[in-house]
Amino acid sequence: MAAPLPSHILIIGATGNIGKYITNSVVQSRSSFPKITVLTSVSTASAKHELLNGWKASGVSIIVGDVTNPADIANAYRSVDTVISCVGRDLLDQQKEWIRLAEESEGVQWFFPSEYGTDVEHNSRSPDEKPHQMKLAVRKYVREHTRRLKVTYLVVGPYFEMWVGMGNFGYQLGGFDIKNQEATVIADGRGQIGFTTMPDTGKAVIAALRHPEASFNKALKVASFVATPNQVLAECEKQTGAKFTVKHIPLAEVETFEAQMWKEQNPFAVGPTLRRIWATGGTLYDKWDNQSIGLGSSILESLEVAVQRHVRGETF
Repeated sequence: MAAPLPSHILIIGATGNIGKYITNSVVQSRSSFPKITVLTSVSTASAKHELLNGWKASGVSIIVGDVTNPADIANAYRSVDTVISCVGRDLLDQQKEWIRLAEESEGVQWFFPSEYGTDVEHNSRSPDEKPHQMKLAVRKYVREHTRRLKVTYLVVGPYFEMWVGMGNFGYQLGGFDIKNQEATVIADGRGQIGFTTMPDTGKAVIAALRHPEASFNKALKVASFVATPNQVLAECEKQTGAKFTVKHIPLAEVETFEAQMWKEQNPFAVGPTLRRIWATGGTLYDKWDNQSIGLGSSILESLEVAVQRHVRGETF
């Protein structure tokens, strides 16, 4: 007998960078999921009231509470069977308590910890990568402390929208400046990267929810498309009709910059580590899980579409 689809989904971290995309996808698919609830903080309820009110108008229940308070989490779990966490790095460790409460609850059957990023168990270097430590700790807790609860980790490639921009360190870590027609590329730009767009991350969550038996107790690896930085460059030049000035950054320079950032305890040190991982095959697999959860290429965004948004200046 096939596992039933979720009947009441609770989303924590709904208004964050990726949380918005995941929540919008769940709301747009509400015909498949009878009840959707968002747990948010008092400050977020005030600061992002327009976003929350829009979801509320679509039939989403909004609960205001303190996600660090076990009583508020337990209260939010009432009648819920599936929890989707979309929280940022500052709350990743808190998930262990949420998972404990879910395991002990009568109703919660399925939990999605906040992954939606680089695979923390990709290769032999993964256990020592500094940005991975909190997610690794959550996975360890799940292995050691859950018996009944089903858990799904959704692993995606770098969000194309974030990777392609110049950001704070574009000239040291890579990026594509459409206005000035400049590109900065790590190494020779020929290394493949498995990208996932932010809208497609939301679609992937829905696909997993609709295929519980293919998703239970697995780390699902999904990607929108695979491309090299040189292919991204070619697409940018094609769509703008301009020839870009290209700067190549040796991988050794990225590694030196990475070490310096961590030594200085720079809060942005995660960036160069992830850029180095992405540039050295840390997003590639012999097989992705797209097909196993019904995530066909026809519903995913292409490199062309992703670059179009960047050329238009759209941000995440």
